[in-house]
Amino acid sequence: MTRAVLATHNPHKVVEFGRIVAATRPDLELVGYDGPEPVEDGVTFAENALIKARAAAAHTGHAAFADDSGVCVDVLGGSPGVFSAYWAGHRKDDVANRELLLDQISDVSDPHRAAHYVSVIALVLPDGTEHVVEGVWPGRIASAARGDGGFGYDPVFVPDEQPTDAERTVGEWTDEEKTARSHRARAFEALQPLLALI
Repeated sequence: MTRAVLATHNPHKVVEFGRIVAATRPDLELVGYDGPEPVEDGVTFAENALIKARAAAAHTGHAAFADDSGVCVDVLGGSPGVFSAYWAGHRKDDVANRELLLDQISDVSDPHRAAHYVSVIALVLPDGTEHVVEGVWPGRIASAARGDGGFGYDPVFVPDEQPTDAERTVGEWTDEEKTARSHRARAFEALQPLLALI
């Protein structure tokens, strides 16, 4: 079995990414990264994903994946964007981040609450070769959090392409539904042709 490292200390991402990998490459063993966490000082998703993947590849000697992702709200000029995890402060707090976002657009009517999730996945091979792919999941921000599933902004993100009389936030979706359609799934689909290099 081939081994690759997922460059994150976020256990939710390890589980979610692991489900995506297992569905497409059952022969690829994805292991978590236990090395030092690099400083993510990039100003784009791609820059931060590459910083993490480079650090994990150098530390482990294995091919390394890194995902940098967030939610981009149109009326906020694309914010929180790369600052999604720390939107409410330096301590990563999903609930505080969601509450601040909802408060910031509380007076914005539904037609103007468009948003999209972005996932950029970087793959760095042991020989230093680098690849970057992106997945985008369009939707909008709900007026209130709904559902206990997922993590991050999932309880306030309503994906497009749902029946108007049965729209749900990702927090109300099953893990299987999210795995099949998420921004990470879309990015990983773009990455699939590159997996032969591992």
